This record gives sequence, structure tokens and C-alpha cells, in this order.
Amino acid sequence: MNQLTGSREQGAGSRGAEETEEERSRKFFECPPTLPTLPTLPTLPTPHPTPHSSRTTHHSLLLSLGITLVSALPVQALQVRVTPTKPHLGDTLSVVIRPNNPDISDSPTVTVNRKTYPAFAIAPGVFRAFIPTTPLQKVGKREIRIGSEGKVRNIAVWVANRKFPVQRINFRPGKAGLEATELELSRVAAFKSLVTPQKFWNGPFLKPNRGRISTIYGVRRYYNGKFAKDYYHRGVDYAGPVGSPVVAPAAGRVSLIGLESQGFRVHGNIIGLDHGQGVTSVFLHLSRIYVREGDLVRAGQPIGAVGSTGASTGPHLHWGFYVQGEAVDPTTWRERGMN
Repeated sequence: MNQLTGSREQGAGSRGAEETEEERSRKFFECPPTLPTLPTLPTLPTPHPTPHSSRTTHHSLLLSLGITLVSALPVQALQVRVTPTKPHLGDTLSVVIRPNNPDISDSPTVTVNRKTYPAFAIAPGVFRAFIPTTPLQKVGKREIRIGSEGKVRNIAVWVANRKFPVQRINFRPGKAGLEATELELSRVAAFKSLVTPQKFWNGPFLKPNRGRISTIYGVRRYYNGKFAKDYYHRGVDYAGPVGSPVVAPAAGRVSLIGLESQGFRVHGNIIGLDHGQGVTSVFLHLSRIYVREGDLVRAGQPIGAVGSTGASTGPHLHWGFYVQGEAVDPTTWRERGMN
């Protein structure tokens, strides 16, 4: 026997002397040890079973066998994420919902202060609703109620205050005291109420004009020395020169065209873009319009030119941004996007 063969035999002998846990378990189940015979216990009379005693007996039997009864598991709560986590007045709240059943087709319900906001599918088994906030709303807690598949979840969100600057506007003669016509009020209101199921935009929004921002969102105003109660600047103004291009900040459908000559004496020449799912943009005081109602436009496509039509103190573009009919700050949509 050579050294290598002897070494192998020695190794086998060591394993035989020391059984593994696996071998001991196998032997136990193949040849279980004989248990000692227990003395016979006297037979006790069997009580008449009752539903309660039957359940108790079964429960005790299962416990004696090492089986623990587990009551029905609690229903899993709806998965909900609200962003931003620390919103301020003027922000758009994004409420993303994942129902327990990923195959559900019915949209969840989202309600705040008895007003319901539509939720749209953004991925299989994932829905989203947008909740607008404005400078005219109260600071404090918002109770968001989400319902799906017969289950309800309430989420409290604190909306913090935000200081908005005050601006004094003096109209030149002939522009002061202009009031909107019934035509423009009704058509603009109908446009802002659009809630198209299709989502046209993708990614962050673009600046609609290269001019500097002359007036930010939310500014409170005095017009010719008189404070405009319940008013805030419902958009962002760009101080571009007359004729400078206005581009679509995101894809959408042209759903409103209005002309100063047709009675849009406050808005001036106006374009309204429907970005889908209750998100819309309006572009005011234009000098030229390059699109027609019904056109589908892409992000960055020229749609008009800066002007000073309507109630305007000078050449500029007013970009109004609306979510579910309320004017919100487009800054977040432009910087980070709400895809």
C-alpha cells in the first residue's frame, strides 16, 4: 500500500468513527428508537361536545403537537407616497398609489376637503393624482383620503407658508380698468377644466422663452394704487422682446386659441396647451400665433411670439401653469419634472 492509499483509508476511518449530523438524522428516521411502554390509563367518560369545547379541544391538540394557530393576517395597507415631503403654498402634491392587487384596473379615489382629484395609471398597478396648492389657501394640515378596493387610508400632509412679494402695477391710459369679456372668461374657464386621460409630457418642462424672468409666480399686486384682493400672479412673466419666439415647454395638444380682435381684451392673443391628466399651460399677450386648435406640438416647438396685446404694460410673455384648474408654481415642474 502506498502512502497515498494509506492516507485515504485513514481519512475514511476517521469519518466512520465520527458520524455526521446528516447520518444520525437518517438513521433515526429509518430505525426509530423503541419507546418504553407506558401504563394503561383508566378510561374517562366522554363529555357531550359543545362548539366551544370542541374548538378548545382542537386548539389544545394542535398546541400539544407544536402547531400554533395564527389568526387572519391584518389587511395590508395601501402603499402611498406623497411628494414633496415638505410642501409650501404653490406646490403641486404628487400622490402615488400602489393598490394591494397589482392587476386592478379601477383608479383609486383621492379626496381632500371633500374635493376629489382624478388618479391615472402611470405603470402597471401604479396610479398617481396631483393636488394643487395656491397662495390663497390656508397654511396647515391637509388630510388626504385614498380609497381603493374597499380599503381607505388617510394621510396627513403639512403645507407650509411661503412669502410672496408685493408688486405695484400702473396701467397706461386706455389699459386701466380693463375687464375680461364673457367670451374670454368662458373659453378660458372651459380650457382650464380639461382633464384628458392621456399624458403628453415627458420629463422636466422647458422655459417657454429665453428672456429674463421679470415677475415670479404668486406675487400679490396693487393695480393703479388699489390692492387686488384675492389675486395672485398666476404664472411667470418673461421679459422677452417683441417677436422673440415662444416655445412649447412640453408636448401637448393646442386646445385654445384666442385673439384680442375677437374679444380677448385682457388675455390678449392667447394659446392654451393641454399636456394631459389635468395639466395645462396658457401663453398670454402674444404678437403672433403659429399653431391652430387641435395641433399636437412637441417640447421646444415654436408656437408663437412675444407681444404686448391685452392688459399688458409692455412686451412680455405670461406663462400660466394649471393643475386641476388651479394655477400652481411651474418651477418644480421645470427644474425636476413630474414624470
